[in-house]
This record gives sequence, structure tokens and C-alpha cells, in this order.
Amino acid sequence: MTRKGRTAMSTTPTRMRLTATLAGVAAMALLAACGDGSSSGSSGDKVRFGYINDFNGASLIAIAEAKGLWKKHGLTAESKVFTNGPLQIQALGTDNLDFGYIGPGAMWLPASGQAKVVAVNTLGNSDRVLAQPGITSMQQLKGKTVAVPEGTSGDMILSLALEKAGMTKDDLKVVPMDPSTIVSAFSSKQVDGAGFWYPAAATIKKQVPDLVELAKNADFEKEVSFPTAFVAGNKVVKDQPEKTKKVLAVLREAMAFRSDHTDEAIEITAGKLKIPVDQVEADAANNKVLSVAELDKLTEDGTVVKWLQGMNEYFEGTGKLKKPADPKTYYTGDLFTGAGK
Repeated sequence: MTRKGRTAMSTTPTRMRLTATLAGVAAMALLAACGDGSSSGSSGDKVRFGYINDFNGASLIAIAEAKGLWKKHGLTAESKVFTNGPLQIQALGTDNLDFGYIGPGAMWLPASGQAKVVAVNTLGNSDRVLAQPGITSMQQLKGKTVAVPEGTSGDMILSLALEKAGMTKDDLKVVPMDPSTIVSAFSSKQVDGAGFWYPAAATIKKQVPDLVELAKNADFEKEVSFPTAFVAGNKVVKDQPEKTKKVLAVLREAMAFRSDHTDEAIEITAGKLKIPVDQVEADAANNKVLSVAELDKLTEDGTVVKWLQGMNEYFEGTGKLKKPADPKTYYTGDLFTGAGK
């Protein structure tokens, strides 16, 4: 697959204000993410774990805290909330985090050697290309302002939808924007469209109930899979193998609980995120939860590596990566399966 095009830039006053807002919000997000987080466990190795405020990003962390899994496996955990995956990869690189969570759109970062994928989590179907009422096709977005959290799955779904429509980002006025800013900008009609995701998109929908969904992950499932995953800093995996194994044991046990007790897992996650249970339930329905047994099988038969190879090809096609690493070098599948033995 060949994908061309890069983000179109503009110097209109509106774009300059939006970009300035993004810079300020991104800086605050990184500072907040590296601040105090919730802690669990009273003894053992300390682990700093990042997550995102949705079912995919928070459910296993919430279960581990609620069921005492960190302490059970000899760990003391400090969880820190982030707005997206790239910020967590950045925090891993600056030693402000040990482990984190990313969506498929940030998978290019491990593929460029900046982190290790230590566990696959779910297959995502939460991403959407959103448009203001009255815009019913990708072609109708031509020349219009579209917001996107750069380097995320929102960016990815937009690129896929554009390619399918025979377009590139050069056909749009693309504005890189923080997720929280997208919510306010779309709701106030400062932008015409967005590459975004649920559950945050549900917040927009309350303000703009007749918005249009132009594309979703399921539209491209024959071409590419959308794995969400947990990542670790390269030094953590290399220098702290025992801690890594303990963390993976926690994740595996939490995964088993989530598969066997989905309703309770949703309730636990809602409690951690302090949002209504029905909202988390709707969010969970947008993704395919994988059991530990499934993940072991998919790892051992090479399916996960094929998923990641497909992601590599996508990112190479968009120009995000020039020479992506072999997935076997950044997916530590042997450590994941080994933690269950």
C-alpha cells in the first residue's frame, strides 16, 4: 500500500489561535501526567504505570488496584493518567514512567525503537472521522479545517479514510490538537471535522447530536488490525527483568478477571474513572476484549507479529517511519507468555 501526503499548514488567525492553544494544553497535560497519581500496594518494587481515561486504557489498572494484584505480586504501583499514548512514550524516555498504555495510532513509536510492547490489550474499534452536520462524505471535507491529535489513532483513522476516498491531508486544513481541545473546538464549530475516538467523541455528541461519522475502524478491518497495547521503557525491560515479569503477571491476572467478569470489570473501571457505568459499558462495546488464552495463542502462532507488521507497513506508507523495526524486536511476546508459567 502506498500512502502519500503530509499535514497541510496554514497561517490563518483561527489556525494560529488553535495551534497556540494546543501548545499550552499539551504542556499542561505532560506536567499533569507526571504529577501525583493514585497508589496501590504497601510494599515491594515500585512501578509507575501510565493509563488513559477510557475502558481500554484503564480497566486492567483499575482491576489490579481493586483486587490487590499489585501487592499480591510484590509490587507497589503508582498510576498516572495521560491524554494519549505519545505522551506516555515520551515519559518512558525521560524516566518519568516505567510502563504505559498506547492505542494503535501510537504503535509507530515502539516500531521506531522508543519502547517495547510488553502485552497486547484489545482490538480497537473506537476511532472515528467526525464531521459537522451537513457534511456527508470525505470529499465534502476538502479545503475544510479538520482537527487531529497528531501521532494517535485519531490521526491514523483520518489517514485511512482519506486514502480510501482518494485524498491526502494536503486536501484539508489539518490542525494538530490536544483531545480536550478537540472536544471544545468541535462542539463550538471552530472546526469542520476531526479524527477522534470514543468515549471522548460521546462528549461531543451531547453538544452536537446530529454530527456525522464518516469513517470507523471496522471500515478497514480487512486491511489492518488495530491492537491496543501496554508498553515499557527499553531500560526497564533490559535492566529490571524481575519487575517486568511481575507486572506482566499482574496484567495477565487482570485480563483473566476482565474476560470472566466483564460486568464487574466495567463497574470497577467506572469507579476508578468516576464516570457512570453505562458510559463505560458503551465504551467497552466499541472494542474486542481478548482473553489471556487467546493472547497466548495469537502470540505463539505469530498473529500478533503479523498485526504489528501490518501497522509497520501503514506507518511506512504514510512516511511516519522510514525503516520500522522488525516486530519481533520490540514485541516481547516471550516475556508475556512466560509470565504465566
